[in-house]
Amino acid sequence: MRNPTMPRVAITGMGAISPLGVGAEALWQGLREGRSAIGPLRHPDAERLRVKIAAQVPASFDPAANIDERTLPLLDRTSEFALHAAREAIAQSGLDFSRDGLGLRTAVIVGTGVGGETTQDEQSRRLYADNAARVHPLSIVRLMTNASASQISIAWGLRGPTFAVASACASANHAIIQAAQMIRYGLADVAIAGGTEACLTYGALRAWEAMRVLADDTCRPFSVNRRGLVLGEGAGIFVLESMEHAQARGAVILAELAGTGMTADATDIVMPSATGAAAAMTLALADAGLAAQDVDYINAHGTGTLANDVTETKAIRLAFGAHADRLAVSSTKSMHGHALGASGALELVAVLGALRDRVVPPTAHLDQPDPACNLDYVPNVAREMPVRAALSNSFAFGGLNAVLALKRAP
Repeated sequence: MRNPTMPRVAITGMGAISPLGVGAEALWQGLREGRSAIGPLRHPDAERLRVKIAAQVPASFDPAANIDERTLPLLDRTSEFALHAAREAIAQSGLDFSRDGLGLRTAVIVGTGVGGETTQDEQSRRLYADNAARVHPLSIVRLMTNASASQISIAWGLRGPTFAVASACASANHAIIQAAQMIRYGLADVAIAGGTEACLTYGALRAWEAMRVLADDTCRPFSVNRRGLVLGEGAGIFVLESMEHAQARGAVILAELAGTGMTADATDIVMPSATGAAAAMTLALADAGLAAQDVDYINAHGTGTLANDVTETKAIRLAFGAHADRLAVSSTKSMHGHALGASGALELVAVLGALRDRVVPPTAHLDQPDPACNLDYVPNVAREMPVRAALSNSFAFGGLNAVLALKRAP
């Protein structure tokens, strides 16, 4: 259990770019309406691909909006997403980093599963398909995994600890956990943290096709007729600060990040472990000082694959015991797709919305519940209910588990 003398962590800003639109509010409203953003794949090589569906950021998204024209040439799509989401989150927080040396006391930690994949794919095509003699001179600064974190640091003059986290589908949650630990241990007063991903390239799509885990109709988590995951993209960025710092400046507190849990399955590179996932949830509860019965909602990892959904159901039962039957559980990947390293960040927007508005988003497309997934998965329609505390689960390839425990704002 966390030392009670450590600073509590408040979330005071959120921003997002998602398949449901530009902005965290667009994402949340789409989720509470049960609106799926999964649709036909928009890609110049679509005819050469077996995968025909994805959850993509709207084509109307303008990368040049709110990003200096001198900066744009330095950015991969993943950094474009991150900068837009960061701008929204920082604006909502009301922070001025130029005052009182705050820039030096602000960390930036951004998770991504694959980093600048768009740049990597485009430049590989130049080399190997077009036989070009050279690649773009800015390729390295676009594709490096830490690019998004560094660009946020530069844009706002943030000189605290700044780095990237890469743990596949748990990257965003791991980044947010690292940010919270920075604040708890006095290494920063404020942290900008979250996840970003732009992975819908020809090479990446081909690689996912080869794994045979992609759905060909839609994403149906916990449904007996589920056929796999649907890839997505986007970014979610948050402002975290010590509760004392937030209250002293009169900030609007969206929620308290009360606890975190991290484990590794140490069993298989792709097959999930119920005991590993359950241990991460149990650690998050203990760290937050929550009993099982204090939690009302879990945003599930819920990918829609045969193995994941059954394993996560077992894990929730292991962690919550009899209270598992009283939990509301949903997978918002059924609407915004699986954005890999950004998924946990998009899902945190859903949890913050549930805490604020007392509405649990649904699991879309859940038309035939799987008897092996025997929890209350809030099928198809959002549910109005009080949410005092919630968990957000991220379980990654490599057996890496990262769980956030949130409480309503004090």
